[in-house]
Amino acid sequence: MDFIEELQWRGLIKDATDLEGLKERLKQPITLYCGFDPTADSLHIGSLQQILLLKRYQMQGHTPIALCGGATGMIGDPRPTTERKLQTIEEVDANAKSIEAQLGLFLDKTGTNAFIAVNNYEWLSQISILDFLRDFGKHFNINYMINKDIVSSRLQTGISFTEFTYTILQAADFQHLYRNYNCQLQIGGSDQWGNLTSGVELIRKTEGEGTKVYGVTSALITKSDGSKFGKSEGKNIWLDPAKTDAYSFYQFWLNVTDEDVISLLKRLSLKSIEEISELITSSQADAHLRIAQKALAGELTELVHGHDGLAQAMRITEVFFSGEWKSLSIDELRSALSEAPHTELSADTLLIDVLVQAKIASSKREAREWIQNGSIHVNGDKVTDLTYIISSELAFGKQLTVVRKGKKNYFVVEHVSQ
Repeated sequence: MDFIEELQWRGLIKDATDLEGLKERLKQPITLYCGFDPTADSLHIGSLQQILLLKRYQMQGHTPIALCGGATGMIGDPRPTTERKLQTIEEVDANAKSIEAQLGLFLDKTGTNAFIAVNNYEWLSQISILDFLRDFGKHFNINYMINKDIVSSRLQTGISFTEFTYTILQAADFQHLYRNYNCQLQIGGSDQWGNLTSGVELIRKTEGEGTKVYGVTSALITKSDGSKFGKSEGKNIWLDPAKTDAYSFYQFWLNVTDEDVISLLKRLSLKSIEEISELITSSQADAHLRIAQKALAGELTELVHGHDGLAQAMRITEVFFSGEWKSLSIDELRSALSEAPHTELSADTLLIDVLVQAKIASSKREAREWIQNGSIHVNGDKVTDLTYIISSELAFGKQLTVVRKGKKNYFVVEHVSQ
């Protein structure tokens, strides 16, 4: 099985301008690129497939270019329904610098095929409006542009000239990278197909009919129910550890459904086909053990958060089963219970009253019943004493008290000074 066939097995090829030609071309090292939009100061896991695709090519001896769209980010790739909100040049520049640094954590920066980071603001900002119209706009037929999916989907609701011309700017990127880095391949998500073909066409028209470059897309990752991938509880799962901690990151992958995990393993794991096939067989035989989810969560968490981050995530995960909250630091406790309801306490208070104040129990009578029948745990210990007092002196770091009702319902009491 050659490299392209492996990508097909993994579900990482959807459309290609000339797949057979690319197979032949990849027998020799090639330079390829993928663009990343600096809409925030970090990428999220929705970008992970393309980052790891660059890494896969690099592992095969090819040279990856990670392009941060400092210029195109000021315009925004057209959405299927509405115009994007324009960012200031300062916002885009700051985001671009953060993303460039982040990409360097995933791709090798040494060796003969070390990854190259570029920002298209460097060259697109130097093009005047007259140069843009003469040197680029002249090569694009309006009918050709209107027929692109992303543009045609907006014809009824309207699309600005700014977003309409985005595809020309991205084509200019491919041309610049071809001329300056001999870049002959662009990869991207399936929503970028129209932009990829624009670049291929521009290079063919400006560099000569015999010039050969390639464009390949991979299907966007969506959940089995068709919803957008990359969010948990409505929040993005970021690749920046300061935005999404190791435990939350690990838990996202651990909770992937059985319907989704096989596809995600194939697309995102750097394990071999043989290793993944064994995981699939094992997970299907013992689905309740979540073998595939654990393997995926472990690999990706270590990739993003490092060995220590993975160890922390697994330690916190184990505490939820063992109840040994005392083994965690304050920061780890906050991370583990970030989604749990919080209530503040400024003085020592009866547990019964805390249960009512925190709306864990609807009344003191209900709170007493739960305590008496052993349903309440405080800091990992079962409490059946109706006179038990929640005190900062007994809290973790004199800051946090963890209350559990039943087996899975956790609440956090924050002890604050008056």
